[in-house]
Amino acid sequence: MGRIIAVYGVISGVIVILGMYTSMAVISDHGTMGMVAGYLSMLAAMIFVFVGVKRYRDVHLGGVIGFGRALMVGLGIAGVSSLFYVLSWEVYMALTGGTFMTEYIASSIENMRAAGKSAAEIAKFSAEMNAMAEQYKNPLFRMALTFMEILPVALLVSLISAALLRKSGFMPATQPRG
Repeated sequence: MGRIIAVYGVISGVIVILGMYTSMAVISDHGTMGMVAGYLSMLAAMIFVFVGVKRYRDVHLGGVIGFGRALMVGLGIAGVSSLFYVLSWEVYMALTGGTFMTEYIASSIENMRAAGKSAAEIAKFSAEMNAMAEQYKNPLFRMALTFMEILPVALLVSLISAALLRKSGFMPATQPRG
């Protein structure tokens, strides 16, 4: 089980990193489009949770796996992938001098102005975000927040994979023709 978790977790982790950096390079918007691209890349990477659980079920367990064990394998793969995501964000922050929050706040304020928000709303938002930016300077806080970004996708895909693959008739292993 450990080998499956490691192999498929690394594959998923590399894909989530590639997705993260590609979406940041292609989409300069820190708003909705950036979030959509980010979560779609996470979902694409988490496909390997399903693939890894299926491989474990079919190759190592003879085509039968219980929900609990499937969930454990899925969460293990997702955990490795999430670790890659968090560490990759820390590398990005180090390479860019940690300017993300400053850029994000400036972009958000500009969007609020363009949307015609009042000066009071903008000032309130700015104060809240500046307080958050102070917390974001703490690597442990930042890493926890980054992990919370990918966690819902990882949990959802792990749960769905376990629910589907616990049924041995769902996508059964194919027998070689001879």
